[in-house]
Amino acid sequence: RNIILNNPRKRNALSLSMLQSLREDLLHDVKSKDLRVIVIAAEGPVFCSGHDLKELSSEDDVKHHSQVFELCAEVMTLIQKLPVPVIAKVNGLATAAGCQLVASCDIAVASEKSQFATPGVNIGLFCSTPAVALGRSLPRKVALEMLFTGEPLSAQEALMHGLVSKVVPEDKLEEETMKISRKICESSKSILALGKATFYRQMTQDLDTAYKMTTQVMVDNLTLRDGQEGIEAFIQKRKPVWSH
Repeated sequence: RNIILNNPRKRNALSLSMLQSLREDLLHDVKSKDLRVIVIAAEGPVFCSGHDLKELSSEDDVKHHSQVFELCAEVMTLIQKLPVPVIAKVNGLATAAGCQLVASCDIAVASEKSQFATPGVNIGLFCSTPAVALGRSLPRKVALEMLFTGEPLSAQEALMHGLVSKVVPEDKLEEETMKISRKICESSKSILALGKATFYRQMTQDLDTAYKMTTQVMVDNLTLRDGQEGIEAFIQKRKPVWSH
């Protein structure tokens, strides 16, 4: 499924209504066997500029500000809780919560012209929530340089430091994203869902706990119908027929 941020006039800002729509689209029919991968893309030269600062002015009360940041955190964590892989397809600038969105996706493919920044410090609103996703995707010193200076990373720098997984020329962006999506669609949905949930769970654990937990998951994986089907198909030298 393609989700397209489509308010280029507002630089695809994550206003309260944009965040509500994004949550709705991410959750839509998520249990369907047909939904196998979600791609988040955007219209216009800015992928996403982050929060709508008009919503954060003092005219709005603290309750409204809390609502905006809480919903944003919910959407960012939801991406990693979904049972299907989520790919960010970035063609342009991703700043602040927009950069957080890229960092929160499972995979990110960017065009060469893309840039990534957390410039909140320049306007007196430090990017503390984007820093959660950034600090978990990038080496600490790179994340902190971005957070302290607000200076952007180029697409190549973002690739080098692990914020994105691939950088391609703009005219190859669609093709590359589709290639990854198609490859994902060849696998069993239930196996991928198990793998994704386990990956994020073990990331927060110490080594011994992670191995103990994932050892049990491997055993459980073998009891799943698609786990057995995959191994049988391999032994019989045929293509597996997934039940998902």
